[in-house]
Amino acid sequence: MTAAVPQLVVHRDKELMAQAAAARLITRIVDAQSARGTASVVLTGGRNGNALLAAIAASPARDAVDWKHLDLWWGDERFLPAEDGERNAVQARAELLARVPVDPARVHEMPASDGADGSDVEAAADRYAKELAAAAEPGDRLGVPAFDVLLLGVGPDTHVASLFPEHPGVRETERTVIGVRGAPKPPPTRISLTLPAIRAAREVWLLAAGEDKADAVALALSGPGELQAPASGAYGRTRTLWLLDRSAASALPAELYRPS
Repeated sequence: MTAAVPQLVVHRDKELMAQAAAARLITRIVDAQSARGTASVVLTGGRNGNALLAAIAASPARDAVDWKHLDLWWGDERFLPAEDGERNAVQARAELLARVPVDPARVHEMPASDGADGSDVEAAADRYAKELAAAAEPGDRLGVPAFDVLLLGVGPDTHVASLFPEHPGVRETERTVIGVRGAPKPPPTRISLTLPAIRAAREVWLLAAGEDKADAVALALSGPGELQAPASGAYGRTRTLWLLDRSAASALPAELYRPS
């Protein structure tokens, strides 16, 4: 599959980036629901993912979303107890999900370490893969839903989800969800979508803000390959969108992007 040519939008600062990304995501969800009656989004954690969710919660436009007909998934998760404050899902509930009328049956959290599989992260990853497969429509690639938008934060080392440079998970070509052990960022045990699952999304949006992300953004967009820079291997079927602030874009040639 050919990667969608990345589009770059650079905002003045991280606050404006979060607000603009929230408005963009609300519009995309509403458009999908208008077309099909439902929408599917993969959430990301971290400071930029959580800032986006907080901006949606603060936006009057959030009421345009039919929250009962929205499926929410995660790109990765820390394999910790279900109510641990470090889990992406717990943070998402605090920032947004507790404030909107989502259908709990359509909020697909990744398994926790105190769940049915206990400390077996590989079994937990397989459980999530089966949940994805059950939600896929005939014709969806790899047995995962064709997500309308899949959000990813970009780490300072170019990692996305819990796929780290030179780590075994980046090399996965068949499975859609993997258990990650020995991650270089704590906690070391995680669950993650793989690059093939990420690429099944209609649109992939990569978020980066702050000077500490500048080198990672420049490296990923220079085309080094996904083993060295996993973010460079994250792209959507129809669109790949990089949403940046000026600090994160500061190492890029100005001709690569349009300011906003």
